Amino acid sequence: MGKAIAFVVGLVAVGWVASWLLGPLLWYLFLGALVIGGGAVLYAAAKRSLAPGTRTQRRIEAAARTYRMRNR
Repeated sequence: MGKAIAFVVGLVAVGWVASWLLGPLLWYLFLGALVIGGGAVLYAAAKRSLAPGTRTQRRIEAAARTYRMRNR
């Protein structure tokens, strides 16, 4: 019975130490994943908004044509 209690206490102690050491590391990994994921979402949205056939792309092309016609 004493060995089982010692094993459980040791297991709790090792878990606590591991949590104390790895907790901040896991937090920064989680935070980094959120930042990278958010950046990927923003990149995809910007890329989709400038895709051929979108209103923004048509406006850019129309402005370029107007600029070329003025400077002939």
